[in-house]
Amino acid sequence: MQSTAIVWFRQDLRLEDNPALDAALRAGHAIVPVFIWSPEDEGEWRPGSAGKWWLHQSLGQLDDALQRLGARLVRRRAESAGAELVALVKACKATAVYWNRRYEPGIIERDAAIEASLSKDGIPCTRCNGSLLFEPWDVKTQSGTPYKVFTPFWKQCRKKLVRVRVLPGPKEMPTPAARPDSIDLDDLRLEPEIDWAGGFCKEWQPGEAGAQKALAAFVYDALTNYAVGRNRPDTAGTSRLSPHLHFGEIGPRQVWQAVHTALGADARRALPEAADVYLSEIGWREFAYHLLYYFPDTTTMPLRTEFHDFPWTDNRPQLRAWQRGKTGYPIVDAGMRELWETGWMHNRVRMIVASFLVKDLMLPWQAGAAWFWDTLVDADLASNTLGWQWTAGCGADAAPYFRVFNPTAQGRKFDPQGAYVGRYVPELAKLPPRWIHTPWEAPGDVLEAADVVLGESYPQPLVDHAEARIRALQAYKDLRSRAS
Repeated sequence: MQSTAIVWFRQDLRLEDNPALDAALRAGHAIVPVFIWSPEDEGEWRPGSAGKWWLHQSLGQLDDALQRLGARLVRRRAESAGAELVALVKACKATAVYWNRRYEPGIIERDAAIEASLSKDGIPCTRCNGSLLFEPWDVKTQSGTPYKVFTPFWKQCRKKLVRVRVLPGPKEMPTPAARPDSIDLDDLRLEPEIDWAGGFCKEWQPGEAGAQKALAAFVYDALTNYAVGRNRPDTAGTSRLSPHLHFGEIGPRQVWQAVHTALGADARRALPEAADVYLSEIGWREFAYHLLYYFPDTTTMPLRTEFHDFPWTDNRPQLRAWQRGKTGYPIVDAGMRELWETGWMHNRVRMIVASFLVKDLMLPWQAGAAWFWDTLVDADLASNTLGWQWTAGCGADAAPYFRVFNPTAQGRKFDPQGAYVGRYVPELAKLPPRWIHTPWEAPGDVLEAADVVLGESYPQPLVDHAEARIRALQAYKDLRSRAS
Protein backbone atom coordinates (compact mmCIF):
# COMPACT_ATOMS: atom_id res chain seq x y z
CA MET A 1 0.00 0.00 0.00
CA GLN A 2 1.28 3.47 -0.90
CA SER A 3 2.54 5.53 2.03
CA THR A 4 1.02 8.93 2.83
CA ALA A 5 2.89 12.17 3.42
CA ILE A 6 1.69 15.58 4.54
CA VAL A 7 3.05 18.55 2.62
CA TRP A 8 2.63 21.56 4.89
CA PHE A 9 2.17 24.73 2.87
CA ARG A 10 3.11 28.03 4.52
CA GLN A 11 4.76 30.87 2.57
CA ASP A 12 5.24 28.67 -0.48
CA LEU A 13 1.81 28.77 -2.08
CA ARG A 14 2.79 27.34 -5.46
CA LEU A 15 3.21 24.01 -7.21
CA GLU A 16 6.11 24.79 -9.55
CA ASP A 17 9.61 24.89 -8.04
CA ASN A 18 8.30 23.80 -4.67
CA PRO A 19 11.12 21.69 -3.17
CA ALA A 20 9.05 20.21 -0.34
CA LEU A 21 6.28 19.08 -2.65
CA ASP A 22 8.77 17.80 -5.21
CA ALA A 23 10.65 15.78 -2.57
CA ALA A 24 7.43 14.18 -1.29
CA LEU A 25 6.36 13.21 -4.80
CA ARG A 26 9.80 11.83 -5.67
CA ALA A 27 9.64 9.67 -2.54
CA GLY A 28 6.51 8.05 -3.96
CA HIS A 29 4.04 9.18 -1.30
CA ALA A 30 0.35 9.86 -1.66
CA ILE A 31 0.07 13.56 -0.84
CA VAL A 32 -2.11 15.39 1.68
CA PRO A 33 -1.59 19.15 1.07
CA VAL A 34 -2.22 21.07 4.29
CA PHE A 35 -2.47 24.71 5.34
CA ILE A 36 -2.86 25.58 9.03
CA TRP A 37 -3.92 29.10 9.99
CA SER A 38 -2.39 29.64 13.43
CA PRO A 39 -1.69 33.37 13.88
CA GLU A 40 -1.03 32.86 17.59
CA ASP A 41 2.16 31.03 16.60
CA GLU A 42 3.40 34.16 14.86
CA GLY A 43 3.69 36.09 18.12
CA GLU A 44 3.86 39.86 17.69
CA TRP A 45 4.35 39.47 13.94
CA ARG A 46 1.13 37.76 12.99
CA PRO A 47 0.05 38.77 9.47
CA GLY A 48 -1.39 42.26 9.09
CA SER A 49 -4.72 43.18 7.58
CA ALA A 50 -3.50 43.63 4.00
CA GLY A 51 -1.45 40.44 4.16
CA LYS A 52 -4.45 38.44 5.34
CA TRP A 53 -6.50 39.70 2.39
CA TRP A 54 -3.79 38.49 0.02
CA LEU A 55 -3.47 35.17 1.82
CA HIS A 56 -7.20 34.48 1.40
CA GLN A 57 -7.00 34.99 -2.36
CA SER A 58 -3.80 32.98 -2.70
CA LEU A 59 -5.12 30.01 -0.76
CA GLY A 60 -8.15 29.91 -3.02
CA GLN A 61 -5.91 29.88 -6.10
CA LEU A 62 -3.72 27.14 -4.64
CA ASP A 63 -6.72 24.95 -3.88
CA ASP A 64 -8.02 25.42 -7.42
CA ALA A 65 -4.64 24.34 -8.82
CA LEU A 66 -4.56 21.28 -6.56
CA GLN A 67 -8.07 20.31 -7.57
CA ARG A 68 -7.02 20.30 -11.21
CA LEU A 69 -4.55 17.57 -10.21
CA GLY A 70 -7.17 15.63 -8.30
CA ALA A 71 -6.13 16.80 -4.84
CA ARG A 72 -7.61 19.23 -2.31
CA LEU A 73 -6.01 21.65 0.12
CA VAL A 74 -6.83 20.69 3.71
CA ARG A 75 -7.39 23.91 5.65
CA ARG A 76 -7.35 24.01 9.44
CA ARG A 77 -7.57 26.75 12.08
CA ALA A 78 -5.65 26.12 15.29
CA GLU A 79 -3.96 27.96 18.14
CA SER A 80 -0.97 25.64 17.73
CA ALA A 81 0.15 24.51 14.29
CA GLY A 82 2.28 21.83 15.90
CA ALA A 83 -0.58 20.20 17.79
CA GLU A 84 -2.78 20.37 14.69
CA LEU A 85 -0.10 18.84 12.53
CA VAL A 86 0.34 15.94 14.96
CA ALA A 87 -3.41 15.37 14.90
CA LEU A 88 -3.44 15.39 11.09
CA VAL A 89 -0.59 12.89 10.95
CA LYS A 90 -2.62 10.51 13.07
CA ALA A 91 -5.87 11.16 11.19
CA CYS A 92 -4.44 10.30 7.77
CA LYS A 93 -1.84 7.82 9.04
CA ALA A 94 0.96 9.80 7.46
CA THR A 95 4.46 8.37 7.60
CA ALA A 96 6.30 11.60 6.75
CA VAL A 97 5.90 15.38 6.79
CA TYR A 98 7.48 17.83 4.34
CA TRP A 99 7.71 21.61 4.48
CA ASN A 100 9.76 24.52 3.20
CA ARG A 101 11.65 26.54 5.77
CA ARG A 102 10.73 29.91 7.20
CA TYR A 103 13.31 32.12 8.83
CA GLU A 104 11.48 34.38 11.28
CA PRO A 105 12.98 33.94 14.79
CA GLY A 106 9.82 32.67 16.50
CA ILE A 107 8.96 30.37 13.62
CA ILE A 108 12.43 28.78 13.65
CA GLU A 109 11.93 27.83 17.29
CA ARG A 110 8.38 26.59 16.68
CA ASP A 111 9.37 24.46 13.69
CA ALA A 112 12.25 22.89 15.61
CA ALA A 113 9.83 21.93 18.39
CA ILE A 114 7.37 20.46 15.86
CA GLU A 115 10.09 18.42 14.22
CA ALA A 116 11.27 17.11 17.59
CA SER A 117 7.72 16.12 18.54
CA LEU A 118 7.06 14.30 15.27
CA SER A 119 10.46 12.62 15.28
CA LYS A 120 9.76 11.34 18.78
CA ASP A 121 6.70 9.62 17.34
CA GLY A 122 8.79 8.14 14.53
CA ILE A 123 7.59 10.57 11.85
CA PRO A 124 10.52 11.94 9.79
CA CYS A 125 10.36 15.58 8.73
CA THR A 126 11.98 16.86 5.55
CA ARG A 127 12.70 20.57 5.50
CA CYS A 128 13.63 22.33 2.25
CA ASN A 129 14.65 25.75 0.99
CA GLY A 130 11.78 27.06 -1.09
CA SER A 131 12.14 30.82 -0.66
CA LEU A 132 15.81 31.81 -1.00
CA LEU A 133 18.67 31.35 -3.44
CA PHE A 134 20.90 30.38 -0.52
CA GLU A 135 20.33 29.35 3.05
CA PRO A 136 21.49 32.12 5.41
CA TRP A 137 24.21 29.90 6.87
CA ASP A 138 25.66 29.10 3.44
CA VAL A 139 26.98 32.63 2.85
CA LYS A 140 29.56 33.90 5.36
CA THR A 141 32.64 36.07 5.42
CA GLN A 142 36.10 34.49 5.17
CA SER A 143 36.29 34.59 8.97
CA GLY A 144 33.03 32.67 9.23
CA THR A 145 30.92 35.58 10.47
CA PRO A 146 27.69 36.93 8.99
CA TYR A 147 27.83 39.79 6.54
CA LYS A 148 26.73 43.28 7.54
CA VAL A 149 27.47 45.00 4.23
CA PHE A 150 25.52 44.19 1.11
CA THR A 151 28.12 44.53 -1.65
CA PRO A 152 30.56 41.80 -0.49
CA PHE A 153 27.58 39.62 0.49
CA TRP A 154 26.06 39.81 -2.98
CA LYS A 155 29.44 39.44 -4.65
CA GLN A 156 29.91 36.09 -2.95
CA CYS A 157 26.35 35.04 -3.84
CA ARG A 158 26.98 35.85 -7.50
CA LYS A 159 30.10 33.68 -7.50
CA LYS A 160 28.03 30.76 -6.23
CA LEU A 161 25.23 31.26 -8.76
CA VAL A 162 26.75 29.27 -11.60
CA ARG A 163 23.59 27.28 -12.19
CA VAL A 164 20.02 27.73 -11.01
CA ARG A 165 17.69 24.76 -11.21
CA VAL A 166 13.93 25.30 -11.28
CA LEU A 167 11.85 22.28 -10.37
CA PRO A 168 8.91 21.51 -12.65
CA GLY A 169 5.39 21.47 -11.25
CA PRO A 170 3.61 18.12 -10.90
CA LYS A 171 1.54 16.78 -13.76
CA GLU A 172 -0.47 14.61 -11.40
CA MET A 173 -0.76 14.14 -7.66
CA PRO A 174 -1.53 10.82 -5.98
CA THR A 175 -3.76 11.19 -2.94
CA PRO A 176 -4.87 8.75 -0.24
CA ALA A 177 -8.33 7.20 -0.44
CA ALA A 178 -9.41 8.90 2.78
CA ARG A 179 -8.81 12.64 3.16
CA PRO A 180 -8.90 14.60 6.42
CA ASP A 181 -11.71 17.07 6.98
CA SER A 182 -11.15 20.66 5.90
CA ILE A 183 -12.87 23.88 6.86
CA ASP A 184 -14.10 26.34 4.25
CA LEU A 185 -11.76 29.10 3.20
CA ASP A 186 -14.18 31.74 4.50
CA ASP A 187 -14.06 30.11 7.94
CA LEU A 188 -10.44 31.25 8.29
CA ARG A 189 -11.87 34.79 8.40
CA LEU A 190 -8.95 36.35 6.59
CA GLU A 191 -10.89 38.90 4.56
CA PRO A 192 -12.05 42.13 6.22
CA GLU A 193 -15.60 42.28 7.54
CA ILE A 194 -15.86 45.84 6.23
CA ASP A 195 -14.91 45.84 2.55
CA TRP A 196 -11.97 48.26 2.47
CA ALA A 197 -10.02 46.15 -0.01
CA GLY A 198 -11.85 47.15 -3.19
CA GLY A 199 -8.74 48.88 -4.53
CA PHE A 200 -6.70 45.75 -3.88
CA CYS A 201 -8.98 43.65 -6.09
CA LYS A 202 -8.53 46.09 -8.99
CA GLU A 203 -4.76 46.21 -8.57
CA TRP A 204 -3.68 42.62 -7.97
CA GLN A 205 -4.05 39.02 -9.09
CA PRO A 206 -2.84 36.93 -6.14
CA GLY A 207 -1.82 33.34 -6.72
CA GLU A 208 0.73 31.39 -8.71
CA ALA A 209 -0.84 32.19 -12.08
CA GLY A 210 -0.87 35.90 -11.24
CA ALA A 211 2.78 35.72 -10.20
CA GLN A 212 3.80 34.04 -13.45
CA LYS A 213 1.83 36.61 -15.43
CA ALA A 214 3.47 39.53 -13.59
CA LEU A 215 6.95 38.05 -14.06
CA ALA A 216 6.45 37.48 -17.78
CA ALA A 217 5.09 40.99 -18.31
CA PHE A 218 8.06 42.51 -16.51
CA VAL A 219 10.90 40.60 -18.15
CA TYR A 220 9.53 41.18 -21.63
CA ASP A 221 8.19 44.73 -21.26
CA ALA A 222 10.05 46.65 -18.55
CA LEU A 223 13.28 44.81 -17.68
CA THR A 224 15.52 46.49 -20.25
CA ASN A 225 14.67 49.93 -18.85
CA TYR A 226 14.67 48.90 -15.20
CA ALA A 227 17.77 50.85 -14.15
CA VAL A 228 15.90 54.08 -14.94
CA GLY A 229 12.28 52.99 -14.71
CA ARG A 230 12.57 51.60 -11.18
CA ASN A 231 12.85 55.15 -9.82
CA ARG A 232 9.76 56.54 -11.55
CA PRO A 233 6.51 56.04 -9.60
CA ASP A 234 4.60 57.70 -12.44
CA THR A 235 5.39 54.80 -14.81
CA ALA A 236 5.13 51.00 -14.73
CA GLY A 237 8.84 50.35 -14.40
CA THR A 238 9.05 47.75 -11.63
CA SER A 239 8.17 44.06 -11.44
CA ARG A 240 5.68 44.36 -8.54
CA LEU A 241 6.61 40.80 -7.61
CA SER A 242 7.23 41.49 -3.92
CA PRO A 243 3.88 40.15 -2.61
CA HIS A 244 4.12 37.11 -4.87
CA LEU A 245 7.63 36.43 -3.53
CA HIS A 246 6.57 36.93 0.07
CA PHE A 247 3.75 34.39 -0.15
CA GLY A 248 5.86 32.04 -2.22
CA GLU A 249 3.62 32.12 -5.27
CA ILE A 250 6.87 32.39 -7.15
CA GLY A 251 10.43 31.79 -5.98
CA PRO A 252 13.69 33.66 -6.58
CA ARG A 253 15.11 30.79 -8.66
CA GLN A 254 12.21 31.22 -11.09
CA VAL A 255 12.82 34.96 -11.28
CA TRP A 256 16.52 34.41 -11.85
CA GLN A 257 15.89 31.92 -14.62
CA ALA A 258 13.22 34.07 -16.29
CA VAL A 259 15.55 37.08 -16.49
CA HIS A 260 18.32 35.06 -18.11
CA THR A 261 15.91 33.32 -20.46
CA ALA A 262 14.36 36.59 -21.58
CA LEU A 263 17.80 38.00 -22.38
CA GLY A 264 19.13 34.78 -23.85
CA ALA A 265 22.00 35.01 -21.39
CA ASP A 266 24.07 32.40 -19.62
CA ALA A 267 24.17 32.76 -15.83
CA ARG A 268 27.98 32.94 -15.92
CA ARG A 269 28.14 35.86 -18.34
CA ALA A 270 27.79 39.55 -17.61
CA LEU A 271 24.24 40.84 -17.87
CA PRO A 272 23.06 44.18 -19.23
CA GLU A 273 23.05 46.86 -16.56
CA ALA A 274 19.27 46.93 -16.17
CA ALA A 275 19.06 43.18 -15.54
CA ASP A 276 22.00 43.26 -13.16
CA VAL A 277 20.40 46.08 -11.21
CA TYR A 278 17.12 44.19 -11.02
CA LEU A 279 18.72 40.95 -9.85
CA SER A 280 20.56 42.91 -7.17
CA GLU A 281 17.11 43.65 -5.73
CA ILE A 282 16.66 39.89 -5.36
CA GLY A 283 20.05 40.07 -3.67
CA TRP A 284 18.80 42.66 -1.18
CA ARG A 285 15.96 40.30 -0.31
CA GLU A 286 18.52 37.55 0.33
CA PHE A 287 20.56 39.96 2.44
CA ALA A 288 17.49 40.87 4.48
CA TYR A 289 16.93 37.22 5.40
CA HIS A 290 20.63 36.77 6.13
CA LEU A 291 20.43 39.62 8.65
CA LEU A 292 17.15 38.46 10.17
CA TYR A 293 18.56 34.99 10.73
CA TYR A 294 21.74 36.17 12.43
CA PHE A 295 20.34 39.23 14.20
CA PRO A 296 16.77 38.28 15.18
CA ASP A 297 16.37 41.12 17.69
CA THR A 298 16.52 43.70 14.90
CA THR A 299 12.78 43.39 14.25
CA THR A 300 12.34 45.83 17.14
CA MET A 301 15.86 46.83 18.23
CA PRO A 302 18.50 48.71 16.22
CA LEU A 303 21.45 46.66 15.04
CA ARG A 304 23.74 49.57 15.89
CA THR A 305 23.36 49.67 19.65
CA GLU A 306 24.19 53.39 20.00
CA PHE A 307 20.78 54.10 18.47
CA HIS A 308 19.12 52.92 21.67
CA ASP A 309 19.73 56.47 22.88
CA PHE A 310 18.51 58.31 19.79
CA PRO A 311 16.12 61.15 20.78
CA TRP A 312 13.00 60.03 18.90
CA THR A 313 9.89 62.12 19.41
CA ASP A 314 6.40 60.92 20.37
CA ASN A 315 4.01 63.08 18.37
CA ARG A 316 0.84 61.05 17.73
CA PRO A 317 -0.94 63.70 15.63
CA GLN A 318 2.04 63.89 13.27
CA LEU A 319 2.21 60.10 13.05
CA ARG A 320 -1.48 60.00 12.20
CA ALA A 321 -1.04 62.68 9.54
CA TRP A 322 1.78 60.65 8.00
CA GLN A 323 -0.27 57.46 8.06
CA ARG A 324 -3.20 59.12 6.32
CA GLY A 325 -1.20 61.01 3.71
CA LYS A 326 -1.86 64.48 5.12
CA THR A 327 1.64 65.80 5.74
CA GLY A 328 1.42 68.69 3.27
CA TYR A 329 4.24 67.23 1.16
CA PRO A 330 2.60 65.89 -2.02
CA ILE A 331 5.01 63.08 -2.89
CA VAL A 332 4.85 61.79 0.70
CA ASP A 333 1.07 62.00 0.79
CA ALA A 334 0.75 60.31 -2.61
CA GLY A 335 2.83 57.39 -1.38
CA MET A 336 0.87 56.94 1.83
CA ARG A 337 -2.42 57.12 -0.04
CA GLU A 338 -1.21 54.67 -2.67
CA LEU A 339 -0.42 52.33 0.21
CA TRP A 340 -3.88 52.75 1.73
CA GLU A 341 -5.66 52.32 -1.60
CA THR A 342 -3.65 49.49 -3.16
CA GLY A 343 -1.73 47.81 -0.33
CA TRP A 344 1.56 48.64 -2.04
CA MET A 345 3.94 51.53 -2.56
CA HIS A 346 6.61 52.20 -5.15
CA ASN A 347 10.06 51.49 -3.68
CA ARG A 348 11.49 54.95 -4.40
CA VAL A 349 8.53 56.47 -2.61
CA ARG A 350 8.96 54.03 0.30
CA MET A 351 12.38 55.56 0.88
CA ILE A 352 10.98 59.08 0.65
CA VAL A 353 8.12 58.52 3.11
CA ALA A 354 10.38 56.59 5.49
CA SER A 355 12.99 59.35 5.48
CA PHE A 356 10.27 61.91 6.13
CA LEU A 357 9.01 59.98 9.15
CA VAL A 358 12.34 59.30 10.84
CA LYS A 359 14.26 62.44 9.86
CA ASP A 360 11.79 65.25 9.17
CA LEU A 361 9.40 64.21 11.97
CA MET A 362 12.00 62.32 14.07
CA LEU A 363 9.42 59.64 14.83
CA PRO A 364 10.80 56.16 15.59
CA TRP A 365 11.37 53.76 12.71
CA GLN A 366 9.50 51.06 14.63
CA ALA A 367 6.27 53.07 14.24
CA GLY A 368 6.75 53.17 10.48
CA ALA A 369 7.62 49.48 10.33
CA ALA A 370 4.45 48.62 12.28
CA TRP A 371 2.27 50.66 9.90
CA PHE A 372 3.84 49.08 6.84
CA TRP A 373 3.41 45.65 8.41
CA ASP A 374 -0.33 46.11 8.69
CA THR A 375 -1.00 47.88 5.40
CA LEU A 376 1.38 46.34 2.84
CA VAL A 377 0.27 43.28 0.89
CA ASP A 378 3.98 42.42 0.61
CA ALA A 379 4.71 42.94 4.32
CA ASP A 380 7.77 40.78 4.89
CA LEU A 381 9.52 40.75 8.26
CA ALA A 382 13.04 40.53 6.85
CA SER A 383 12.66 43.16 4.13
CA ASN A 384 10.56 45.49 6.28
CA THR A 385 13.14 45.41 9.07
CA LEU A 386 16.08 45.97 6.73
CA GLY A 387 14.37 48.83 4.90
CA TRP A 388 13.41 50.79 7.98
CA GLN A 389 16.74 50.32 9.75
CA TRP A 390 18.52 51.32 6.54
CA THR A 391 16.59 54.58 6.36
CA ALA A 392 16.98 55.33 10.05
CA GLY A 393 20.73 54.73 9.79
CA CYS A 394 20.72 52.17 12.59
CA GLY A 395 21.04 48.89 10.68
CA ALA A 396 23.45 46.97 8.48
CA ASP A 397 24.84 48.85 5.47
CA ALA A 398 22.59 51.71 6.53
CA ALA A 399 22.08 55.01 4.77
CA PRO A 400 24.61 57.56 6.06
CA TYR A 401 23.25 59.78 8.80
CA PHE A 402 23.54 62.88 6.62
CA ARG A 403 21.26 61.46 3.90
CA VAL A 404 17.93 63.22 4.42
CA PHE A 405 15.63 62.91 1.43
CA ASN A 406 14.23 66.25 0.31
CA PRO A 407 10.60 65.38 -0.54
CA THR A 408 10.23 68.34 -2.88
CA ALA A 409 13.40 67.59 -4.85
CA GLN A 410 12.56 63.89 -4.95
CA GLY A 411 9.08 64.63 -6.26
CA ARG A 412 10.30 66.94 -8.98
CA LYS A 413 13.01 64.53 -10.08
CA PHE A 414 11.03 61.29 -10.16
CA ASP A 415 7.49 62.57 -10.82
CA PRO A 416 8.33 65.56 -13.03
CA GLN A 417 4.86 66.05 -14.51
CA GLY A 418 3.08 65.33 -11.23
CA ALA A 419 1.18 62.37 -12.68
CA TYR A 420 1.78 60.19 -9.61
CA VAL A 421 0.78 62.94 -7.19
CA GLY A 422 -2.25 63.83 -9.30
CA ARG A 423 -3.45 60.24 -9.22
CA TYR A 424 -3.28 59.70 -5.46
CA VAL A 425 -3.74 63.29 -4.27
CA PRO A 426 -6.58 64.31 -6.60
CA GLU A 427 -7.18 67.61 -4.80
CA LEU A 428 -3.87 68.77 -6.32
CA ALA A 429 -4.42 67.27 -9.78
CA LYS A 430 -5.29 70.62 -11.41
CA LEU A 431 -2.05 72.28 -10.32
CA PRO A 432 0.54 72.78 -13.08
CA PRO A 433 3.66 70.56 -12.82
CA ARG A 434 5.67 73.62 -11.71
CA TRP A 435 3.65 73.89 -8.49
CA ILE A 436 2.24 70.43 -7.81
CA HIS A 437 5.16 69.46 -5.55
CA THR A 438 5.20 72.81 -3.72
CA PRO A 439 1.60 74.03 -3.51
CA TRP A 440 2.53 76.33 -0.61
CA GLU A 441 4.71 78.32 -3.03
CA ALA A 442 2.06 78.62 -5.76
CA PRO A 443 0.60 82.09 -6.47
CA GLY A 444 -2.90 82.71 -5.21
CA ASP A 445 -4.45 82.81 -8.66
CA VAL A 446 -2.88 79.44 -9.54
CA LEU A 447 -4.27 77.88 -6.37
CA GLU A 448 -7.67 79.38 -7.03
CA ALA A 449 -7.74 78.08 -10.60
CA ALA A 450 -6.84 74.61 -9.32
CA ASP A 451 -9.51 74.71 -6.56
CA VAL A 452 -6.84 74.36 -3.88
CA VAL A 453 -7.31 76.05 -0.52
CA LEU A 454 -4.25 75.42 1.63
CA GLY A 455 -5.17 74.43 5.14
CA GLU A 456 -8.62 73.33 3.98
CA SER A 457 -8.69 71.22 0.82
CA TYR A 458 -5.01 70.34 1.28
CA PRO A 459 -2.91 70.76 4.44
CA GLN A 460 -0.04 73.10 4.99
CA PRO A 461 3.32 71.29 5.48
CA LEU A 462 3.62 69.64 8.89
CA VAL A 463 7.19 70.88 9.23
CA ASP A 464 9.62 73.07 7.34
CA HIS A 465 11.93 70.58 5.65
CA ALA A 466 15.02 72.81 5.82
CA GLU A 467 14.58 73.29 9.57
CA ALA A 468 13.74 69.61 10.11
CA ARG A 469 16.87 68.58 8.26
CA ILE A 470 19.06 70.72 10.50
CA ARG A 471 17.40 69.26 13.59
CA ALA A 472 17.90 65.70 12.36
CA LEU A 473 21.54 66.24 11.41
CA GLN A 474 22.28 67.73 14.81
CA ALA A 475 20.67 64.78 16.57
CA TYR A 476 22.72 62.33 14.50
CA LYS A 477 25.93 64.28 15.10
CA ASP A 478 25.28 64.36 18.84
CA LEU A 479 24.69 60.60 18.79
CA ARG A 480 27.95 60.01 16.96
CA SER A 481 29.81 62.22 19.42
CA ARG A 482 28.46 60.28 22.40
CA ALA A 483 29.34 56.96 20.74
CA SER A 484 32.92 57.95 19.90
